[in-house]
Amino acid sequence: MFQAILFYAFSGLLLAAALGVIFSRNPVHAIMFLVAAFFQSAVLWLLAEAEFLAIILVLVYVGAVMVLFLFVVMMLDINIEEARGGLSKYAPLGLIIAALMIVELIQVIRFRSDGEVLQGFAVTPENYSNTEALGAVLYTEHVYAFEIASVILLLAIVAAITLTMRKRPGLKAQNISEQVAVDPKDRMRIIKMKSES
Repeated sequence: MFQAILFYAFSGLLLAAALGVIFSRNPVHAIMFLVAAFFQSAVLWLLAEAEFLAIILVLVYVGAVMVLFLFVVMMLDINIEEARGGLSKYAPLGLIIAALMIVELIQVIRFRSDGEVLQGFAVTPENYSNTEALGAVLYTEHVYAFEIASVILLLAIVAAITLTMRKRPGLKAQNISEQVAVDPKDRMRIIKMKSES
């Protein structure tokens, strides 16, 4: 009963965070909602005894990809003063969400340490490794889907770099080949004049 309550609570929070990503007008807020959605997904993976997937989701997506997205969003034309002004305004909400994530982790760890199994999930044998099982399935049955996902992620990285490197008015850019090809005589003029006595 308690595990079902945990599952439905985390699933509801995941849906709420996903809706926050969709309907948020501020891109920084949308990224923070996406971080919350990834965290809720990791907790659900922990409940399903897929620890490797949960850790990878937190380390790779929350720790790396979301930081990259946040960096790209901050490089876009966003009013920084407006974003900084709302920091103290949203600090209580951020603290509440952080406390909620801590409580969720404590509940999942306590639930797992009691040795209980979620209803509907099969009991695994003693020497079972979900990392080994995931690798066996991922690189045999679903190898094409895995390769397609990696190409999509590569395209996302290229798109992020393209967005940050676009031409902006008033932006001064260096042309290295022109700088190397310059003759010093064209750039510097020596003027001889008498010194003052």
